[in-house]
Amino acid sequence: MNAPAPPAADTLRTALAGLLDGMPPRQAAQAVERLIGHYRGATPTDAPILRDRADTAAYAAYRMPATFEAVRAALAAFAAAVPGWTPASHTDLGGGTGAATWATAATWDGERTSTVLDWAEPALALGRELAAADPALAAVRWQRARIGAALALDPVDLVTVSYVLNELTAADRAALVDAAASAARAVVIVEPGTPDGYARIIEARDRLTGAGFRVAAPCPHSAACPIAPGTDWCHFSARVSRSSLHRQIKGGSLAYEDEKFAYVAATRLPAAPAPARVVRRPQIRKGQVLLDLCETDEATAPVLHRATVTRRHGDLYRAARDTDWGDPWPPA
Repeated sequence: MNAPAPPAADTLRTALAGLLDGMPPRQAAQAVERLIGHYRGATPTDAPILRDRADTAAYAAYRMPATFEAVRAALAAFAAAVPGWTPASHTDLGGGTGAATWATAATWDGERTSTVLDWAEPALALGRELAAADPALAAVRWQRARIGAALALDPVDLVTVSYVLNELTAADRAALVDAAASAARAVVIVEPGTPDGYARIIEARDRLTGAGFRVAAPCPHSAACPIAPGTDWCHFSARVSRSSLHRQIKGGSLAYEDEKFAYVAATRLPAAPAPARVVRRPQIRKGQVLLDLCETDEATAPVLHRATVTRRHGDLYRAARDTDWGDPWPPA
């Protein structure tokens, strides 16, 4: 009997480690430090910051595991809201080395046509090289394209856009979301879990619902977000395992890190969003669990609500103790 295939996250980590064989960790760390400044800035996508393979390999080792886990978490929430549906085609806009394509393959089994579009040729070349480690990604197409107002997309089941909107002008962001909405049956957008990232997600969410999409996740509704602008922001956390090389590059000592991200998953398909979503880390106290929820009330208006689940709730209390930030509530 053949041994089961390793999880996609393990395969990806192994492939990334292979890329940096022979590169001194200090050199990789210096490249990452330089690139972080661009990543946190506003570099347009028609001016690639990845100059060569060494840059791209270092940056992939730094960012790709976290991007993969954040996108996989968003796709898992979407898949739970649209059970039984599997995308037969997928386009990853601004996908770089393909983290969202890895996450898509980890979410849904089976073959599909997948295309990664990005402006940076070194990133596409490295993505193609990494994909060779996973047979599920053998047929992925890697194409150079300007991600902006002039983008034209073929019809597709799923479009992913991860950590891209922050690199675009407001006009290009609007054009990209409109192009995705025109081409796809489902659109999943992920941004950093910062106030600015959340603002870009809300902007994209409004354009998607305005185009006739319904929100499948994380929101339990497609109405306006109940968070008053400027008072807070909605975001979630994904646990990322670090390899020893990853720890050296990032200068950390822990075996894991938590990637904060904001997202919206919207679709033209029938969807059953979670009745409520845990929007903060649960607070476990003696005999009770406090859950901050986004939910809809009897009039279907979205509200933010703190629920207290105590021992008296029996099975629900035990479920609350195992519930994590970003999970649906109540559990299925």
